[in-house]
Amino acid sequence: IEEAYSRDAFLENLKPFYREIEREAATLVDFSQKQHFLNTVYEQFFQGDSAEVADTHGIVYTPQPIVDFMVRSVNHLLKTEFDRSLSDAGVHIIDAFVGTGNFIVRLMREIPPFHLEAKYRSELWCNEVLLLPYYIATLNIEHEFYEATQRYLPFEGISLVDTFELAEERQLSLLTAENTARVEKQKASPMFVVIGNPPYNAGQVNENDNNKNRKYPAMDARIEATYAKDSTATLKNSLYDPYVKSLRWASDRIGKEGIVALVTNNSFLDGTSFDGMRKHLAADFDEIYILDLGGNARKDTLVSDASVFGIRVGVSINLFVKRAARDRPSRYGEQREPARIFYYRTDDAWNKNQKFEFLAQTEHIGNVPWQTLEPDARHTWLTEGLNAEFLTFLPIGSKVAKRTKSEPEGVIFHTFSNGVSTTRDAWACNFNQEVLSANMQRMIDVYNEHVLLWQGRKDTSGVNIDNFVNDDNRKIKWSSTLKQHLLRGRVAEFAETKRRRCLYRPFTKTWLFFDRVLTDRPGQFPIILPTPETETENRVICVSAVGAIKPFHTLMVSTLPDAHLTGDSQCFPFYVYDEDGKNRRENITDWALQNFRAHYADDTISKWDIFNYTYGLLHHPDYRERYAADLKRDLPHIPYAKDFWAFADAGAKLAELHVNYEAQPQYPLNFISEPGVPLDLRVERMRLSKDKTQLKYNASLTLDGIPAKALEYQLGTRSALEWVVAQYRVKIDKNRSEIVNDANDAENPRSIVELIGSVITVSLETMEIIAGLPPL
Repeated sequence: IEEAYSRDAFLENLKPFYREIEREAATLVDFSQKQHFLNTVYEQFFQGDSAEVADTHGIVYTPQPIVDFMVRSVNHLLKTEFDRSLSDAGVHIIDAFVGTGNFIVRLMREIPPFHLEAKYRSELWCNEVLLLPYYIATLNIEHEFYEATQRYLPFEGISLVDTFELAEERQLSLLTAENTARVEKQKASPMFVVIGNPPYNAGQVNENDNNKNRKYPAMDARIEATYAKDSTATLKNSLYDPYVKSLRWASDRIGKEGIVALVTNNSFLDGTSFDGMRKHLAADFDEIYILDLGGNARKDTLVSDASVFGIRVGVSINLFVKRAARDRPSRYGEQREPARIFYYRTDDAWNKNQKFEFLAQTEHIGNVPWQTLEPDARHTWLTEGLNAEFLTFLPIGSKVAKRTKSEPEGVIFHTFSNGVSTTRDAWACNFNQEVLSANMQRMIDVYNEHVLLWQGRKDTSGVNIDNFVNDDNRKIKWSSTLKQHLLRGRVAEFAETKRRRCLYRPFTKTWLFFDRVLTDRPGQFPIILPTPETETENRVICVSAVGAIKPFHTLMVSTLPDAHLTGDSQCFPFYVYDEDGKNRRENITDWALQNFRAHYADDTISKWDIFNYTYGLLHHPDYRERYAADLKRDLPHIPYAKDFWAFADAGAKLAELHVNYEAQPQYPLNFISEPGVPLDLRVERMRLSKDKTQLKYNASLTLDGIPAKALEYQLGTRSALEWVVAQYRVKIDKNRSEIVNDANDAENPRSIVELIGSVITVSLETMEIIAGLPPL
């Protein structure tokens, strides 16, 4: 093994690669330029040569201005908080995800030459899990020491090891005796500073890729016992992202005192799933400094190059300070009080170069104009825009009430649900029900064949299900849930009765294969709309889910709603049933009925009136604007408006428009035929004109005279008409299943033209009803 992992042998094979690097590097003299060049080569090598490795390990190099700022900030905190410095004896420093060694190299440049050798020999540590960056980091660090001292000294503080694996009781082979000894020495050393850029990847998107991040039982258990335990969220998968594990590991690794400095995904700052994590960070540390660099591609859209990493998630530089009890100010007493949290966000209009310039000019956190955050009782750190009165209104629903079997109090609706999630939309959703049937029959055959093969194995112990399955995207679309069904030997069955109408996107109906095995997450819809017959009487209010990025919106449906109908939908039905469609029950609580009747002194108010009132009020522009921040943090809370019946009547009218939108009269548009082109009503992909008064239907037809008012009816970031334009087309699931989803109806070629006219009418009448709503 030692020979197989000989550095000389490994590097021999990379000589051509390094010759090209050396030729280019010879032209560079500035340290920052050299580091930028080396890290760019490193990142592009993995993205080009081993994209799956790059994806699994979240390989993104750290720009030099960020490294400089973080190193200077750590030194500043050591001096101001601990009266120490990077060069002091006893200040052990670790970069647990070292990459090419940029942080360690930059730290070495901050240490005076007189102290460097002692620090280099026994108090600088780093880990790397991949062989190529491990050797690059070693060369980089050793070269930096040589330049500073004019002597070569092997760097023994680096280990080829997975940092998260160190938390496990039983560790994987550490390759060589020398490497094992280094790891053991590192584990025995008390770390005072943890610094670096941990992996950013949150896991694979497509289950067929079989490119999952590794499981770490001990690390996952630590998160489960802390961050996850105290989270109020239902879905907690994001708490197991690598960067979250990095923060958990670092918090534990420094022990009773020290500094954690990590640049990470910034979703923990305001994500609803991270409330428990924020609670523990505030309890674990004394001071927290968050420099929010923004860059979330879905939120920060003012500039195209806002991300400092060139990735789609937002980024923040985070520094956490923990003092031992003896060094704490007296205000802490015996128990550590919640941390003081300091926050600064760079200008949303800045591009990445402007952010780098800010970091360079600011130098370290001591020069940042911090804002002190005052978290609320629910561990919300970024409270700007939240209204205390919102929580005094009637909750539309709650997780506690949802879990209650008996009639709950304190909420309007007893139960609610996410929309339906297939995790295989290309297969399980289609405009054409015959195409849907053919696709699902084909996939069911492949899946059931897997079940037979799995059950036919004499011994399945030790068999990795990911390696067992056929991951050909043209034959089947796997999900983690479907693999669990396979392990249990559960077969799938095709039946035409499982083809159900689905509102896939606003005003976009498709066919859905609705099945307990092949519908990945059906939510509560087996008891909300269990049969087609229930669609004739039940109604469901769908709203934006907590944490949604798009502006709040709502839409009432009578068919199965997709999970992403209104963003990540939360759906509140009027009725619920048993799974056979029998035993119908009203879902609005008696408590809500009593409270509405008592408040308005009106015993004629019914539960249907409350249902319509809620729908009408959720459309009020003042409500949406005033409580925009609250609606991102919580499910809607419903106030008592002055005029109950005005909102109830408006809600009933909106419900009729939105549920029966296809039956509304068509708005009279002008049909402009293209000269010389035979008229054809088949659509490939429609496009609105820049002023949005015309719709290029196809090469032969343009629809003219679209009223501007129709575009004002917005559901998220698109108008109702824009949703139709975006969805009604011919779509091919390229590079995956190659399945075609064709919105054209051969039996009624005019169906899309008619739908456009009806949706314009719905939009205009919706805006008219909203304009007539009285003040709250």
